[in-house]
Amino acid sequence: MYETLEIQREGGVATIWMNRPDVHNAFNAQLIADLTAACRALDADATVRVVVLGGRGKSFSAGADLNWMKAAGEASEADNFADAMRLAGMLRTLSEMSKPTIARVHGAALGGGMGLASACDICIATERAVFATSEVKFGIIPSAISPYVIRAIGERQAYRYFQSAERIQAARAAELGLAHEVVGADALDAKVQEVVAALLEGGPKSQAAAKQLIRAVANHPVNDALVEDTARRIAALRVTPEAREGLDAFLAKRPAAWVPKD
Repeated sequence: MYETLEIQREGGVATIWMNRPDVHNAFNAQLIADLTAACRALDADATVRVVVLGGRGKSFSAGADLNWMKAAGEASEADNFADAMRLAGMLRTLSEMSKPTIARVHGAALGGGMGLASACDICIATERAVFATSEVKFGIIPSAISPYVIRAIGERQAYRYFQSAERIQAARAAELGLAHEVVGADALDAKVQEVVAALLEGGPKSQAAAKQLIRAVANHPVNDALVEDTARRIAALRVTPEAREGLDAFLAKRPAAWVPKD
């Protein structure tokens, strides 16, 4: 279905493989369009519970394709704005998926690649993974990825890395909060599966609601409106069939209906 992607499905897990290994899965217009379409399709598929994003070849994603960047530099400002909006739309589509998303990162995750890792809910990286917001080296800025990278590493750290374009080793990425787990290359898939298994224990509607809750609460002051909003959210969920099933399953000491059967 997709020129630049492979989609693998196993049970309730869909893995999106960026498949431009010869250019380290660098972005071009086609990859951006394919990722946008794939995220929308998988989010609308009720059989998909978790989405994993990975890259074929030696890298997760090395950011923007240099030929694509060169063409953009020769295009008009209006054309550049349209291109930037498509990239921003893809990252937002990934970030706002209702299902849990995991970035499976190995090798380089530079520029837009770091943006993808940040836009996913969870990032699991190998010890040799390397990240960077390298855009200033090309006379530009990490604009489209900035909402997700700043969310991941914080404003203070962004002041450093957005300007220095330093390479961020995996251990440092974990210290910054970008990578949730750092493991050896031979343990990467096992760690991804471990986290996937934990995610599959949760109710799908409650997980979607949990993501919405974070967006509603993060960086907002605790005031009467926020307190009331959080109370309304839990009250609405408590009366749903999913919540009733979760409580019944717990009391009966059995797996909930949404947990995959062995």
